[in-house]
Amino acid sequence: MTTRAATTTATAPATPETRAAHPLRAEAVRGFAPLAGAAVLLMLGVLLAASAKNWQGGWAETAALTHDALLIALPLAAAAGCWQGGRERRRRTEELWGTAVRAPLSRLLASALPVALWVAVGYLVAVALATLATWPYSVGDHPHLTRVPGDTAALMAAALLGHLVGRAVPTHLAAPLLGVVGYAGLGMAARQNALDALDPAAFGVAGTRPVWWQPLAMAAWTLGLALALILAYAARRRATALLPLAAALTAGALLVQGGSGLWRPDPLAHRQVCDTSTTPAVCVNARYAGMLPEVRAALAGITGKLHGVHGLPARWSDRGTDPRADEAPLPTLAPFGWSVVRGRLTHPDQYAWEAVAALTGHGDCENQPAPVPLADEAVQAYLAPNPSQSRFDALDAKGDAAARAHLRESLAARAKLAGMDERRRRTWLSGYFAARADCAPEGVPSL
Repeated sequence: MTTRAATTTATAPATPETRAAHPLRAEAVRGFAPLAGAAVLLMLGVLLAASAKNWQGGWAETAALTHDALLIALPLAAAAGCWQGGRERRRRTEELWGTAVRAPLSRLLASALPVALWVAVGYLVAVALATLATWPYSVGDHPHLTRVPGDTAALMAAALLGHLVGRAVPTHLAAPLLGVVGYAGLGMAARQNALDALDPAAFGVAGTRPVWWQPLAMAAWTLGLALALILAYAARRRATALLPLAAALTAGALLVQGGSGLWRPDPLAHRQVCDTSTTPAVCVNARYAGMLPEVRAALAGITGKLHGVHGLPARWSDRGTDPRADEAPLPTLAPFGWSVVRGRLTHPDQYAWEAVAALTGHGDCENQPAPVPLADEAVQAYLAPNPSQSRFDALDAKGDAAARAHLRESLAARAKLAGMDERRRRTWLSGYFAARADCAPEGVPSL
């Protein structure tokens, strides 16, 4: 009876607690792989935090920055993979691993995949944090996440390729050298337009979005090449590398043939959102529709003074291109970080003055003399004074005789327009704007 119990105990299956952990799991939760993901997250976090005012609030700006960060993230991922690939050489355990039961491909993937996965996790967490940081300040549009799959796959491919370099190059300096060479190579590729279609870190085209299949093709192109090289290096049947290689070449051919067709115009970039309750109406680009109340408030003092005035443009517009015949251009809201930070105008008075400057220039003709007449200065000073006007006046007061004479005339014109009764001023302004719209400066009423 004792013998039977002993036999039963000896042949009992191992419990989950005593079962050996899978090598891939051990590599993924300990060692260098989590540190590689943390390094990518930290690098992107510092980059995003340092330039927050340039992207917070704009979804296109946020997407552009998280993608452009690949210029630094890809070399970092490659260097991390390279450092992991040279681990056994640094430990001097290459011969010991050569006697292991596991196949070379299994040993390589158990070491390389955790780094690639953690690098991807670090990037995805950074993208998620950037999205959350933009959400409270969003000025319109919606999150642009189309390129994230392709960018994530490119980072994983860079880590896998770096791992192969670390195994093949017998020097401790391989990882930093690969990072430097990778950064320089991506920088040079960015200057070659012919390589943009195949460059995972290529900058996007302003005002456009990639077609839906472009990120999938980019993922197949980068990961296919990495897997093909891994199989050619470590697989027992190296012919298996032909399958991912064929997928990579097919995806690359699609990207190259797609050319400019890979990018489609952003429908919002060419639309306007308007407030027609004022004259002129106030229109902003649909991408920044949330900025309309802010812009309208900045221009409220101007539109109030223009009530009942004729000859005005129909609207202020923010098209990013030359305005139409019945429009005056608004000061640009982009790029963020100058006039707009986190969904707010930084200097509404400066913005209003620039809008008036565009309004008084409505109808400017080509080859027309550049000097601003006294009437323009008076209208600008009445509608929205230049925040720096007092400083300019002080400089003119200390200038030569011509500058002092111009200052006296300008002050007199400003005072005369401001001192008119409302009805007379409205009539004068109507004549002024009608003459400016017709490119007839000689028709501007005198002051």
